[in-house]
Amino acid sequence: MPITTPFGAGSTAAEVLAGVDLAGRRAVVTGGASGIGVETARALAGAGAEVTLAVRDTAAGERVAAEIAGAVHVAPLDLADQASVRAFAGAWEGPLHILVHNAGVMARPLGRSPEGWELQFATNHLGHFALATGLLPALRAAHGARVVSVASSAHIFSPVVFDDIHFEHRAYEPWSAYGQSKTANILFAVEATRRWSGDGIFVNALHPGSIRTNLQRYVDPAELQRLREQTGAPAAQFKTVEQGAATSVLLAASPLLDAVGGKYFEDCNEAGPHRPNTRTGVESYALDPAAAERLWDVSVKEVQR
Repeated sequence: MPITTPFGAGSTAAEVLAGVDLAGRRAVVTGGASGIGVETARALAGAGAEVTLAVRDTAAGERVAAEIAGAVHVAPLDLADQASVRAFAGAWEGPLHILVHNAGVMARPLGRSPEGWELQFATNHLGHFALATGLLPALRAAHGARVVSVASSAHIFSPVVFDDIHFEHRAYEPWSAYGQSKTANILFAVEATRRWSGDGIFVNALHPGSIRTNLQRYVDPAELQRLREQTGAPAAQFKTVEQGAATSVLLAASPLLDAVGGKYFEDCNEAGPHRPNTRTGVESYALDPAAAERLWDVSVKEVQR
């Protein structure tokens, strides 16, 4: 049976962490200067965690940090730049209890990282993969850590196309590229939990819901509606950013999910199988252990070359 909690689509991050004491815990939130990243950081700090906003725009990060009560720091991180990822991980000292892979790009025009990787896959998956593996000693030192992978219902648009991940031979399509990267976020949770749970590290993925944020800066609203109609989904019911961050902080810090990993959540509960003509649930290919192991091996080769 899927894991259920007392929370749902209308719950906020603050409600999910009400009564949770994170004093002495340290957290990193990528993309913590905008959107649901801000509210994720605010909720974790409000529960007593020491939070680092890992952001491209450190000036924006400093403005957010000044608005949040508690111990909040800012550090530079560009997930599309592997040198930046290595610098962040190399500079980290001490244990890390919570790592939230929140930053991302959506349905952008074709772009490539310095390594030649398709930019959505480079940012949404490979950057976070390199970050988590680079911070693995710190996660182990926490003696009980969680990694949260913010995925999307858009994973239904594409599995990981191993024969041409970076669109070197097939025609580029922004939503297929985005969907592939979000599937990768879920597969990462599956394989990382298999590899790291023995060290007390558990990884889960989630769909935060539809929230109006800067993530949609490349997307025409009419295009979003067309895609929803194409999949038979009803008109979007947008969440507030406080509601959008709820599932992230549930996976990051709620005692309800102690020792739970390798799963995909939506609306603060574990998702069931994806049903045709909907935007809910998880595709079986996103939880496939063989695909997860294959993606891990591919990712290691990419970030180490």
